[in-house]
Amino acid sequence: MAEEVKKAEVKVEEVKTVEVKTEEAVKEVKKTVKKDNSQYKWGIIHIYSSYNNTHLHVTDVSGSETITKVTGGMVTKSDRLKAAPNIAMAAAKEIADACLKKGVNALYVKLRGVGGHNGPMNPGPGSQAAIRMLTRHGMKLGRIEDVTPVPHDSCRKKGGKRGRRP
Repeated sequence: MAEEVKKAEVKVEEVKTVEVKTEEAVKEVKKTVKKDNSQYKWGIIHIYSSYNNTHLHVTDVSGSETITKVTGGMVTKSDRLKAAPNIAMAAAKEIADACLKKGVNALYVKLRGVGGHNGPMNPGPGSQAAIRMLTRHGMKLGRIEDVTPVPHDSCRKKGGKRGRRP
């Protein structure tokens, strides 16, 4: 019977050592997570996308200093293609290259449509293509936020009292 008691004590000691090892492993994982967060240098990309053009504008986190800026018209010569998704992808590629050269490797996205009291509330066709291209070129994206201006009971719409009649 004495041998059985000794075996039970050994098992308890082994369980305690396993618990210590898992705590140490958790500490190591936390250290690596902290190191990963410090590797990113963040910026803000302001994407203004209408049905006529797409503007991509990267600033620092405070929003006061411009890092780089590209529009659809800077990429193509044709006016009708400025809002196209493939032109937005080319502009986003230029943005990603310029940001990586300057050391910015992570971006918060502020997406803006035309909005207001007469404009459409949804962004143009180039916005999603630009976001997709940024991730393909190695940029880490943080929050994606919609900052389209919303009217607070705006100006009276045209058409008069009885509306537009045929």
